[in-house]
Amino acid sequence: MDNRLLGLLIVFAPLSLLSFGGGQAIVADMQYQMVDVHGYLSNQQFSDLFAVSRAAPGPSTLIAALIGYQVYGIWGALFSCVAVFLPSSLLVYGIASWWQRHRVSPLKIAVERGLAPVAVGLIFAGALAVIRAAHVGPLEAATLALCCALFYFTKIGSYTVVLSVALAFFAIHLVM
Repeated sequence: MDNRLLGLLIVFAPLSLLSFGGGQAIVADMQYQMVDVHGYLSNQQFSDLFAVSRAAPGPSTLIAALIGYQVYGIWGALFSCVAVFLPSSLLVYGIASWWQRHRVSPLKIAVERGLAPVAVGLIFAGALAVIRAAHVGPLEAATLALCCALFYFTKIGSYTVVLSVALAFFAIHLVM
């Protein structure tokens, strides 16, 4: 087996087991492993693959297949998908059967309460990793803050916000 395929398995299988809160929770570690540790991708390549994975329908762990494809073609995509989906699927299957048998267990209640903040923290770490990898400047950070505020405090639809931001950035690009 090629070292890059083995590297994909070694990175994605453990991350699969840490993806509390969904695939978004492991993006920071994916970026660190793929760019900084293994050097399979540049920050720009990772940012581009992240953008494509978020724009495409499907699970947020779709990025694993895109990374695998970038690193080792179709076999890399296949190995990455198996590595990111199989371990967590087996774990969830095993835990779900226990979960159903012990619905009022104090341990179950404690685990649910304890994992919620972990999931939120991992999701924020993923967002921060993407922001750093994309070299977000003050204009982009201000745009992000404004969009978050608009979504939180108003009922403006996402299409309206996206179109407005696109037009604003187009106008800024024309002026500069």
